[in-house]
Amino acid sequence: MKLVARTRRAVDKAGKKIFPDHWSFLLGEIAMVSLFILFATGIVLAFFYDASGERTTYHGAYEPMHGVDMSRAYQSVLRLSFDVPAGLLLRQVHHWTALVFVGAIVVHAVRIFFTGAYRRPRRLNYLIGLTLLVVSISNGFLGVALPDDLLSGTGAQIGYAIALSVPVLGAGIAGVLFGGEFPSEEMVHRFWLIHVFAIPMLIVALFSLHMLLVWRQTHTQYPTDGPADEVVGSRLLPHHAIKTAALLLSMAAVLVGMGALLQINPVWEHGPFEAAAATVPAGPDWYLMFVEGGLRILPALHLELGPVEVPSPFVAGIVVPALVFGTLAAWPFVEERLTGDRGVHHLLERPRDRPGRTAFGVAGLSFLAVLTLAANHDYLGGVLGVDVMTMTVAFRIVLLVAPALLGVVAWRVARDLAEADPAPDRQGVGHEEAR
Repeated sequence: MKLVARTRRAVDKAGKKIFPDHWSFLLGEIAMVSLFILFATGIVLAFFYDASGERTTYHGAYEPMHGVDMSRAYQSVLRLSFDVPAGLLLRQVHHWTALVFVGAIVVHAVRIFFTGAYRRPRRLNYLIGLTLLVVSISNGFLGVALPDDLLSGTGAQIGYAIALSVPVLGAGIAGVLFGGEFPSEEMVHRFWLIHVFAIPMLIVALFSLHMLLVWRQTHTQYPTDGPADEVVGSRLLPHHAIKTAALLLSMAAVLVGMGALLQINPVWEHGPFEAAAATVPAGPDWYLMFVEGGLRILPALHLELGPVEVPSPFVAGIVVPALVFGTLAAWPFVEERLTGDRGVHHLLERPRDRPGRTAFGVAGLSFLAVLTLAANHDYLGGVLGVDVMTMTVAFRIVLLVAPALLGVVAWRVARDLAEADPAPDRQGVGHEEAR
């Protein structure tokens, strides 16, 4: 009876927890719901996928592939797509959900950055969220490689070249991840183990820790939402729980609709992976396009520093992503050092009230946007009737000019808006109040 009473008191206390009503706070919940749908569809897909690079001959429902030599992994994906009831629907829902999941984390991170939600006491949680983004992108790369078709194999081949480009350690890293020299029959099996077991457990751990810290530290609050000493919103039970359930059902309906109506990754059109072949035009999922764009337009710098060799993919494939995420990780500490602000903050800031931060964020987003567009510079060149080399030079110029120019424009706009509408002088959030 005591246990029942304690449990009831704990549930009652948790049910009174206040969640802000502002729509932007749902971005994190969209990621959470997407993760749930990813796990649900991924578990079903795992029953039908054969994580083997062993060669076999296809005899299945898709007649154009009859008698074609392929890996067992690719054969299982074809059978899943054409022989298993609703198999293709599940594949496409899983893929679309993965894109939405990473996108929700990215947009959530953008909100966190521009509103200053990473400041004390939430710096650790900010770093956890950033790590979650990196891990999710990595798992997306592994998942796309699992079908072992020509498109995914080409992407894996690029990943192998990037891993191999790491000075000194490259051969060892590539050997462990890819199962030896590319292409290897061990690759899809290792990718499957990491994609299905290792990284999902890490994602669950990071997500759980992230939510635990949000719960303990209370939510941040926009200055216009209520008095400075209140977190204004709705209680977890029943209002916010109903809202989350509605979000889950709505997203499931939309994603199933996308899986049913919008084709994605038609592996039967690509054919099995052959190391000597390539898919043109082709590219990675959107969240890795900035890496692809860097590989296409950044100068090919092949350095030899004494006995150490630095191949050209190292800059675009390792240095640029490391700089992007390293800068994001260091920013809360750099900003604190520059401003001297070491206080505890529970109220969010408007982007206009921090012109320097806003300008830096816009410049960074512009840099990534240009690299993302550059991932399709050959296609864009064909549409515009311009040769690839000219497009490469043009993108290099834009990559240098656009971030600086847009950063200055953002700084001036933010400054002018702040002068026209000064921020209210308010302090941190205290107790919670439900509406």
